Amino acid sequence: MFWKFDLQTTSHIDQLLDRDDVTLRELMEEDDVLQECKAQNRRLLLFLSQDHCMQELVTLITTEPPADLEEKSRFKFPNIACELLTSDVSIINDKLGGEESLLEMLYHFLEQDPPLNPLLASFFSKTIGNLIARKTEQVITFLKKKEGFIGLVLKHIDASAMMDLLLRLISCVEPAPLRQEVLLWLNEERLVQRLTELIHTGKDEERQSNASQTLCDIIRLSRDQANQMQENMEADPLLAVLESQESVAGLLKNMFEGERSEASIVNGTQVLLTLLETRRLEGLMDLYSQGYERSYTVNSSILNAIEPHLKDFQQLLLDPPKKSAILTTVGVLEQPLGNARLHVARLVAALLQTSAPSICQELCNLATMDLLLDLFFKYTWNNFLHFQVELCVASILNHPSSEEQHSPSFQNHERNAAAANSEGPGEGEESGGPSDPQASIHNSLVAHLFQKCRLVQRILDAWEENDKIQSEGGTRRGNMGHLTRIANMVVQNLEKGSVQAQISELIKELPEDCRGRWESFVDETLRETNRRNTVELTFSDYQIQQMTANFVDQFGFNDEEFSEHEENINATFDRIAEINFNLDADDNSANAAAFEACCKERIQQFDDADEEEDIWEEKEINYATQAKSRTRAQREARGAAWKTEAGTGIRAPSRRRRRNRSRTPQRRVGGANVTGRGRRNTGNTGCVCRSRLDSRFQGFWRFSIISSRMGGLSRRRSKDGGKWLGLLH
Repeated sequence: MFWKFDLQTTSHIDQLLDRDDVTLRELMEEDDVLQECKAQNRRLLLFLSQDHCMQELVTLITTEPPADLEEKSRFKFPNIACELLTSDVSIINDKLGGEESLLEMLYHFLEQDPPLNPLLASFFSKTIGNLIARKTEQVITFLKKKEGFIGLVLKHIDASAMMDLLLRLISCVEPAPLRQEVLLWLNEERLVQRLTELIHTGKDEERQSNASQTLCDIIRLSRDQANQMQENMEADPLLAVLESQESVAGLLKNMFEGERSEASIVNGTQVLLTLLETRRLEGLMDLYSQGYERSYTVNSSILNAIEPHLKDFQQLLLDPPKKSAILTTVGVLEQPLGNARLHVARLVAALLQTSAPSICQELCNLATMDLLLDLFFKYTWNNFLHFQVELCVASILNHPSSEEQHSPSFQNHERNAAAANSEGPGEGEESGGPSDPQASIHNSLVAHLFQKCRLVQRILDAWEENDKIQSEGGTRRGNMGHLTRIANMVVQNLEKGSVQAQISELIKELPEDCRGRWESFVDETLRETNRRNTVELTFSDYQIQQMTANFVDQFGFNDEEFSEHEENINATFDRIAEINFNLDADDNSANAAAFEACCKERIQQFDDADEEEDIWEEKEINYATQAKSRTRAQREARGAAWKTEAGTGIRAPSRRRRRNRSRTPQRRVGGANVTGRGRRNTGNTGCVCRSRLDSRFQGFWRFSIISSRMGGLSRRRSKDGGKWLGLLH
């Protein structure tokens, strides 16, 4: 239908292309040039693919626009040119990727002096990235001919677009053999080593940050693609270099060499944390069952390189880079924790999660946990630190089983550590008893946590101090939530777990007064805290109450019973049988009696007339008289309503209204009192319904609703009978 009746809009581009002197700028001024390009407008594509047009498009995205142009239109044409070049049209891709002169113009952009314009850098990166995905072989062949390509990219690494370009080279190359060739080429160009050298105290912070982020992305991308590759495929050379001991040692050397800066420590630690990430993906057991064994745990070379530098990280906790005081919502912080110490805490938590015995032993010797607990109780409002300390305690208490300890990577780590230290645990491994030294080291770490770090005493002291502050009207400390979880971990491992017996002995070794305080704390304070924390914040048990007339008065529970935690999960469902849907008519007898008494007191019933009048009898009607009567009645009704709203109360009807009422015959129609003029009181407790019967217009009813006020009696006066009607709400 749309095309049949020529409802489509005609593009002005075709009219421009009819001209012989049309220019590229004129076409780019059109709003629908991108739409026509992606719609495969053949005339437009033939025009754009001309040599002079392609050269102008490349020039636009690689040349700085004049500074005297208006800012909002300065990068208009470069942006449109980039969109045209990356519109994923085959004729443009073939022209741009097949012409080496155009690739040379693009490459010349990298030869400029830094810093690059970030917007132009993004245009360049997007264009090259599109060519890498669409014209892979031609572009890779061209780039490999350029010996200084990697150096130029790293020269401008302060622009995030260059980081994206490197990641496209690693992840967007297909097929797999060509990708492996590109990875080997990047490894020959020493990409990893060059990026590692940029994380140094003497380098710009922006360059350090982008280099660190690039290394982290390379690690994650390489591991993800390694999970998908086939058994006969070669390993990723970049990942192998990154996980090597030499590369990690070089990174740590750059971090601590010379004057320590927070930027180099933070960026270097982020790379280490990425290397320590362990992810067990679905289908891992299937790969193992097929004989394809690849370690998804932490590589032992990484741990071997980190272990000698643990003392440097310990020194960072003691003497961090200087930071000025900052104003927080809780006051002035003279010595902030700092990002460097926070990243050290993250690194310690990650190392403890590996459960590597030599790492645990070194951390125990350095008393790192003692320092972290000091910071935990010193910086009571830094929840980032609190969470990392909680992870450290959980890693120590929740020790993995012996089967998990003896994974291939940990055995390799122990063998390498034994060979490096020339000690004898390797013989113990051959005899089948590697669990003994590992268990011994872990037991010493648990003992260190309870004895040297005084974990139980610190929990009790911090809790009592917080209670004292709150009793004086102070604010609850910010680390109390994490402290509660740490205390619960201790109690849980005291009841069950691999270190249950050891923790029980350590608790028994506490001083008698401290042990008594701990038992009282667990039985009373901690239990009450857990009970409050498990209370549901929503009300969901209203269905199980008696559905009677006084339901509103009894809605909800008492404060002490509100959503109290059920010991048995089925208790709520069992109580459904207690619901009583039967309504007893006598339950509302008191309210009904009060209603009837009020009605008898306030409402005077109309007397039934002996004679019945035929309402359908034809009569001579004087409309002028009726209109006058109706107007007078409405005026009197408004006056009565105004007096009622003004609080005048109930007044006796006037004599004239009494006389009118006495002269008007009354009768009963359908069980309701009806006056001779056709007005009926329906007896509805919510409103008064008044209707006028007209003998000439049979069946016509007019309803007038008189609203009432909530919570009391509202008085209205009948305009015919002069009677005040009391309505109970």
